[in-house]
Amino acid sequence: MELASAIASDILGICEDVFSIKIVPPGWIHFELTHSTLATWLQSLAVGSLRGKGEQGSREQGAGGAGKQGGDQGTIDAPYPVPNSLFAVQYAHARCCSLVLLAHREGLIKLREPVANSSPAFWSVIAPNPIPWLTSDGVLRLNHPDERRLIGELVQVVDNIECPDVSGSVKWEKVGLNLSQAFEKFWSNCRIWGEVKITPPEVAQARLGLLMATQSVLRYVLEGNLGVFAPLEL
Repeated sequence: MELASAIASDILGICEDVFSIKIVPPGWIHFELTHSTLATWLQSLAVGSLRGKGEQGSREQGAGGAGKQGGDQGTIDAPYPVPNSLFAVQYAHARCCSLVLLAHREGLIKLREPVANSSPAFWSVIAPNPIPWLTSDGVLRLNHPDERRLIGELVQVVDNIECPDVSGSVKWEKVGLNLSQAFEKFWSNCRIWGEVKITPPEVAQARLGLLMATQSVLRYVLEGNLGVFAPLEL
């Protein structure tokens, strides 16, 4: 316990604003991201872009979905057959896109240039900016179990993407399916329209931000790791 306390003290001295730390017997150090750090990370996923193959692939996609994929994926023409399991991931991606664009049309959020023909590399949000992830007390608004599950899946997928030592051994089809299933569970149980949109709108806007973040990661997995088109609609 003394050794764990010393280690924790050194870590807090470096990144106290990033983690909260708890020491439990016999000497485990438990790390938890602060709410503000998690909000900043979600914002970067929602309106930023995962770098690498997926980004290159999206830039080169044409209106019909044909183009060169990033890395060594070669050229892919659309439409083309994909396995049923990957279609489920494509559907989740397209659903995220359609919901975000619907929110823009209804005035719940305001986008600078909603894309019309291809999946977006990132969303350019005018308002609300930043997305209201946190309450006035600095607590993350997304506290429903299915919201937390989806965030957890996003963390795991991005860790796999960002860590080259493990990325090559990851079963990306399974990763995509797990993420799409977490999205479906979230969408089934966490409402955006109706009363949630009105009282208060910040809850719906935070959930829309989570949709944007999910779309961004799904797109990267589809185009960058699985070599298939990430459709805007189906």
